[in-house]
Amino acid sequence: MIAGIEGILEAYGVDYIIVKAGSISFQVYVPSPASTGSIGERVKLHTSLQLKESFIGVYGFATTEELELFEMVICISGIGPKAALAMLATMSPDQLSLAIVSGDSGALTEVPGIGPKIAKRVVLELKDKMANWQSTITATGVSDNSEVMAALKSLGYTASEALSAIASIPNPEDLTLEDRIKHCLQQLGGI
Repeated sequence: MIAGIEGILEAYGVDYIIVKAGSISFQVYVPSPASTGSIGERVKLHTSLQLKESFIGVYGFATTEELELFEMVICISGIGPKAALAMLATMSPDQLSLAIVSGDSGALTEVPGIGPKIAKRVVLELKDKMANWQSTITATGVSDNSEVMAALKSLGYTASEALSAIASIPNPEDLTLEDRIKHCLQQLGGI
C-alpha cells in the first residue's frame, strides 16, 4: 500500500500531477492540481491506492481529512474515485460533510457528474457515519444550520455558496439564528 508520496512536482495534468520521488515519477490524481504547488516545489501528499480490473491509480490529498472523506465516499455503490475526486474539487471537506450531515443532497448535485439519485444515496449512506466522523463541523452545529441553509437558498444563493458561508460561522452554537444568517450574508457580500 502506498500511504503517502513526497517529492518534487514535475508536471500538471487536467486531474493529476506528476511527482518525482527519488528516481521514480508517480502520476497522482488530485482534486485540484493547480493548488498543489508550483513545478519544482516539494510536495507531500496522503495517498490512496485504488486497484480496478483494468486500472491502477494513486489518489493524493493535502490533508488526512480529505483522504478519509474520499475513502468514505468511494465505498458507496456506484461512486468511483473520479466522482469522489470531483466532490472534493468542488467542495471543501467541511462543506461536503456539512451537506451530507444536514441532508442537503441539492448541494451535492452541483458537483459535475453527480445527479439527484447519487446525491441522495451519498446522503443516505454517509449521514450517520459523517455525524460521528471527526471534523471541524459538529453534528449539533450542522442541524442548527439547516434553517440558515434554507434562508440563504431562498435568497437565491447556491447550495455551495451557502455551505461556504455556513462553514465560516464562528461558534454557531453561541449565536442566534438571525446572527448566523447575518454573518453568512456578510460573508457572501449581501450586507
